[in-house]
Amino acid sequence: MATLTSKLHSSVAPAQGFDEAALLRYAAANVDGFPAAPARFAVSQFGHGQSNPTFLLEASSSADAEGGLVKRYVLRKKPHGVLLASAHAVEREFQVLKALGDHTDVPVPKVFCLCRDPAIIGTPFYIMEYLEGRLFLDQKLPGVSPENRRAIYRATSRTLASLHRVDVDAIGLQKFGRRDNYCRRQVERWEMQYLASTGEGKPDRNPKMLELVRWLKKHIPLEDSVGASSTCLVHGDFRIDNLVFHPLEDKVIGVLDWELSTLGNQMCDVAYSSMPYVLDPEGKFYNGFGQGNIPEGIPSLEEYLAEYCHEAGKPWPAADWKFYVALSLFRGASILAGVYHRWILGNASGGGRAQYAQEQANALVDSAWRFINKESVLPDQPPPGYVTPMVSQEQLRRGEANLYPSQGQGKFTPSQKVLDLRSKLIKFMEDHVYPMEEEFYALAQSSSRWTVHPQEEKLKDLAKQQDYGIYLFH
Repeated sequence: MATLTSKLHSSVAPAQGFDEAALLRYAAANVDGFPAAPARFAVSQFGHGQSNPTFLLEASSSADAEGGLVKRYVLRKKPHGVLLASAHAVEREFQVLKALGDHTDVPVPKVFCLCRDPAIIGTPFYIMEYLEGRLFLDQKLPGVSPENRRAIYRATSRTLASLHRVDVDAIGLQKFGRRDNYCRRQVERWEMQYLASTGEGKPDRNPKMLELVRWLKKHIPLEDSVGASSTCLVHGDFRIDNLVFHPLEDKVIGVLDWELSTLGNQMCDVAYSSMPYVLDPEGKFYNGFGQGNIPEGIPSLEEYLAEYCHEAGKPWPAADWKFYVALSLFRGASILAGVYHRWILGNASGGGRAQYAQEQANALVDSAWRFINKESVLPDQPPPGYVTPMVSQEQLRRGEANLYPSQGQGKFTPSQKVLDLRSKLIKFMEDHVYPMEEEFYALAQSSSRWTVHPQEEKLKDLAKQQDYGIYLFH
């Protein structure tokens, strides 16, 4: 059964309050069409989601809550308090929504303004369009006919494919993220976030989580190291309950919650959107259905993946499916550990549900290990009737695989000499440059940011000795 967006908000939690009068003055001055002096201005909070606090703004021409013309907007802000590094980046959410809304047909809410000044309501925020539609909070789609269930899942896979076909260079997002080693960096990032949220006077660490980190580092897909996913947009939290569907039609009118979006390996998005097929239907916290309990009408995992791969022009992901799913579960566990830590500190959004986040995180870790230990998780080929691009492991090793084709892409094929050089450069970066990233970053953030790190000159000399320093440092 669907829930209308208008039914998902309630009074603002005490810990999430802010100066509404200051917000009204700012919105009237910076949002086109916002009433300059509304007779009534009301703020309520959406309870769905535990990331950036989200609020409904209602400006009415009548003081009567039931009468007059009402204009509705949505505000997304950072949480109060001390936050983990790089988390809750509403500025990035605004940037990607603006680019997609202005230049593509990917369904996203229109954004109106971004406020970086924390003096207005305590943290940076942005204001966007309010979408009245349906959200399916239970991915089993109870109360929905089998025919409509299939249509909804098909719309989900096609919407994800439309997002993954976006040419980031053409819409100004070419610097929206690094273009290499996405999976490796994801493992390292969420490991750091987990460690920052647990241990040493904070909530306890789960030893199985630390073991999962080690497994992931040993099984990073080959395509990650050869940079096959370097120019692709990743949503980072793509799932049915982050989609707004048309009030009457089974089509997506808005993709929400872009906090984790970046450039990277899009199969991570696909795996994350497939979580209902993975999570235990008997689990205490998660409403999955597993492969053996799929509600009537919902396509099988193989059909869902084949539909996506066909629409997006992607290869069948059988070789590395365990990794992508395990990474999704690991990342979810790390996020929930952060939610629980913020709840302990008293600044978590999502209401009382945050108090169960630690148990939820541990349940995801257990799910990851159950999945990893399965003998088989995906057939070697898509189901009959679906055609997807095929890529060999040899092509991946030689850097010849076009895993993520885009419209209008040229047909230039690099020579073997260029491919060999590329492989050497990648190995040099992995062996010598990436291990120094934290030191380089620390220098860039310090008062000595304009000085040259002594290790940089040593790396230049080493690269020159190997005859390709010009490609790395010029």
